[in-house]
Amino acid sequence: MTETAASKNTDAALQIGHLALKGRVIAAPMAGVSDQPYRALARHFGAALAVSEMVSASPKLRESRKSRQRTNHDGEAGPVSVQLLGADPKQMADATRFNIAKGADIIDINLGCPTKKVCKRLVGSALMRDELLVGRILEAVVSASTVPVTLKMRTGWDRQSKNAPAIAKMAEEAG
Repeated sequence: MTETAASKNTDAALQIGHLALKGRVIAAPMAGVSDQPYRALARHFGAALAVSEMVSASPKLRESRKSRQRTNHDGEAGPVSVQLLGADPKQMADATRFNIAKGADIIDINLGCPTKKVCKRLVGSALMRDELLVGRILEAVVSASTVPVTLKMRTGWDRQSKNAPAIAKMAEEAG
């Protein structure tokens, strides 16, 4: 198939690691929005994948009511993608293993949330300011994971600092 023919083939599935998605639409994770009913509706209306709301990697918050709701995927059509939020590589690795044990088929790392509440804790898009830490998180999560790992990120942590290509390269090298 030529490149032109491939680009016209809108029915082609997306591949994330070993998972072949049945379509090309992914509903991105959105705090306060992409709960279980939203994900079910997104899937019903054609999304091949609907990513969970961000879940804190902190073990202190893992058993909170809110975290339990966000990690409940009972009866949900797969694949299940869980987005993790955190800045501690060990906690991110532990949260990766925990969520895979609960049925996650994909682990997504949040480097994209721009809200002040998140960024003041130096997580979400604020992590993009520290590429070395991002590299350690990537290595820890990929090493702990038996499922594909993805990233949600911005072009950079502000309009002047566009480091997404460098972070994407780090993610590729991490596996």
